Parts: sequence; C-alpha cells; structure tokens
Amino acid sequence: MEKYLPNIFFAIILIAGIGYFVMNVKKLIRNIKLGKDIDRNDRKPERWKNMAKIALGQYKMVRRPLSGILHIVVYVGFILINIEMLEIVIDGLFGTHRVFQPVLGNTIYGFLIGNFEVLAALVFVAVIIFWLRRNIQRVKRFWNKEMTGWPKNDGNIILYFEMVLMSLFLVMNATDVPFQEAGAGNVVSQFIAPWFSEFSLEELHIIEKAAWWLHIVGILIFLNYLYYSKHLHILLAFPNTFYAKLEPKGQLDNLEAVTKEVQMMMDPDADPYAMPEEGAEDEEPAKFGASDVADLNWVQLMNAYTCTECGRCTSSCPANLTGKELSPRAIMMKTRDRLEEVGNNIDANGGEFKPDGKQLLDDYITREELWACTSCNACVQECPIGIDPLSIIMDMRRYLVMEESAAPQELNMMMTNIENNGAPWQYSQMDRLNWKDE
Repeated sequence: MEKYLPNIFFAIILIAGIGYFVMNVKKLIRNIKLGKDIDRNDRKPERWKNMAKIALGQYKMVRRPLSGILHIVVYVGFILINIEMLEIVIDGLFGTHRVFQPVLGNTIYGFLIGNFEVLAALVFVAVIIFWLRRNIQRVKRFWNKEMTGWPKNDGNIILYFEMVLMSLFLVMNATDVPFQEAGAGNVVSQFIAPWFSEFSLEELHIIEKAAWWLHIVGILIFLNYLYYSKHLHILLAFPNTFYAKLEPKGQLDNLEAVTKEVQMMMDPDADPYAMPEEGAEDEEPAKFGASDVADLNWVQLMNAYTCTECGRCTSSCPANLTGKELSPRAIMMKTRDRLEEVGNNIDANGGEFKPDGKQLLDDYITREELWACTSCNACVQECPIGIDPLSIIMDMRRYLVMEESAAPQELNMMMTNIENNGAPWQYSQMDRLNWKDE
C-alpha cells in the first residue's frame, strides 16, 4: 500500500485541482448568463474565420511587432509544452516514468521533447523581456491609474509563474540521468545538466522528482489562478472572437424597445390606449439602455471577463490621449468588478441577488467617463481579441438620455433644435438653405 501512496496523493491533487477549476468555470458561465440574450449565431463561416485568424493566429497582436512576436512565442510555447501534461498525468497516476519514450521511440520522442525544450527556453527569454518592459522600461500603457494594486501585481505574478514553470521543466529534464544518457531530446537541458555535476545519483533523483512535483502542482495552481486573473483570456479569447460583432464598426444597433415604440407611433391603426394583452400588465416595462451589468447582454459581459488589460485600447483612445477621464480598459475592468460583486452577492444569498444599493453607473463608471467618449471605435479596432468597450458606453449613455433625461446641456440643446428646427442650430427651418446663397 505504501508503494502506491504517491500515486494516490497525485490523484487527490489532480482531482482537487480540476474540480476547483470546473467549479469556477460554472460560476463564470453563470455570471455571463446574467446578461440579456443576444443572437450571435449568424454568419458562422465568418465567425469561425475570425476565431482562427484573431484568437488562434494572433493576427491583431503583430500590429505591434515586438510585443506581438513575443506574445506568440509565449502563447505557442506554453500551449505546446503543456501537451507533456498528458505524459505527466499518466506517470503520476500509474507510477511510470516517461511512459511515451519506449512507445514512440527515442527519435520521435526526442524530437518532441527537444522542441518543447527550445520553446521553454524561448518562453523564458520572452517573459524576461516582458518583465523588463513592464517594470524597467515602464511602458506607459501599463502604468495608467487603473493599473495599480491588484491589476499591476497580477501582470507580474503571471510572468513569475511562467518563469518558474519553464525553469522547472528544464531542470526536471537536466537532472533525469537516463534521459540525459539517452541523448534524445535534451537540446537545452544538456547545457543545464553540468550545473548539477557535483550531486550524487540519489540527490539528482530527488531534485528531478521535486521539479516534477512542483511543475505539475504549479500548472494546477496556474489553471485555477486564471479565473482571478486577466489571463482568463487564454480560455475566453476563442468564444469572444467567435461571438464578436461582425457589422461595420460605425454601425450602432437599434434598441428593440425603441423600435417597437416608433412602429406603434407610425402605425395609423395602432391604439395607444388599447388594453394590454392578458398577463402583459404584470410585465415590467422595457428598460432603455443599461445602468447595471444585468442590463448588458451576455456578449458584453463575456468581453469584460476576456479583457487582457493590455491597454492598447486606452493608448489609442483620443479622449484619453487628450487628458479626459475615459479609459476603455477601465470600462471593461469596472464592468468585470461589478459583475464579480453581483456574482458573490448571489452566492452569499442562496442563488438570488439581494439588492445592494449599488449599480455599474455612478458606483463604478462615472458619467464623465461616458460622455468623454467620441464613439470613434479606436478601442474596438485596437483590441487584439475583439472586445467592444464602445457598446457598453453607448448602452449606458442611452440609459442616461432615455431613462433619466440626463444628457449634457449642449446635447439637450442640440436635440431640442433638431426637434423644433430640423437642424442642430437655433434658427428657423425657412433659413436652413441660406448657406447656399453665400
């Protein structure tokens, strides 16, 4: 029985790690589904193409070549190296050692592991450069005022995680004496092995097993850390790009509730005083726009969880560049924070939301931020994974105008002039064409 204790312990850790991850995924899906329904299942060939091009192919990342190429190295390397997880899981559960080596043979196995080692080294170098850019060079977009506290630390924690995991993988291979003696796949680790030349075989075995355990436990911790991190985009970038808006960026959607009101007004046979259909009198009137996360649609909520906090949107925002309060990245971060608060409220109250006297508008996102937006779509254009901060801003503006009549004075004056004069300016309709005579 004692012989199988490591395998049992491994199985417990594996089940606990995956189980906690699944629990968080269910919570994530529950929170996203708090949003209103929206149909994004049209034009599927275009959607699959977008996902392959943007999420898988990293098409928009390389618009900024240095960070884009480094990100591709980390992305591809980290994903491919974790293919070895399959071997680690089998070895851990059944007490084998490099179970695929005799099955695949030294040639194929060595080719795979050799590539993994090269990728691990490249990932380590790329992560070091990312750390230097973030903390030494201090790239401006990583130091906006919303990037303090947890958002700032989260970026570094992920980098440290990746450094440690890549180092453990290479140390594990470097101290595996039979693997080194076989000379198949030790492309990088052969240069690390001499660092441990003074250790005995027993000590090398202990170091190898320690690196093996720390590597698998580290990956499980990393997996569960994703939910609390901006790196949740590793999982959500794919559905986010699939369900992204396909219409031209300047095309705004029409509110269904407003459309129905206008249709009724334009219908000469419509009776505005007609009694509502049976059961309809109990229905809550449609809300124009959004004041809280439940008023947004589920794609917008998924956008909030997918945000990478890279700051490309904010660094391209003309309002932000001219010193205004608006930061598209902060809009997404605040939406996510409020959504998490609502989700925690539901968890604490037996599955039902207990009103907390707070909402996304004013408590998280200020009116000054909303009205600073020029609706130019620069943030949407720049986002590497298809997030649409503008849609949230426009929905919240709609609420302010249509529910609270709280548009800025200049906008109210313009709309009054359009209503009365048919133009944004305050002069008679009879004078509208005077400009052509000048």
